[in-house]
Amino acid sequence: MKKILVPVKRVVDYNIKVRPKADGSDVDIAHAKMSMNPFDEIAVEEAVR
Repeated sequence: MKKILVPVKRVVDYNIKVRPKADGSDVDIAHAKMSMNPFDEIAVEEAVR
């Protein structure tokens, strides 16, 4: 039995519009929907095969 490790990263969902913080210092992701990186999804699917 092979053991395969696939690193996965959570990113902001690409379907939403990201807004800057009020002071303009960063991006406000406090209420943003997070999802798995689409390329990581492909890697997980290939690892399961």
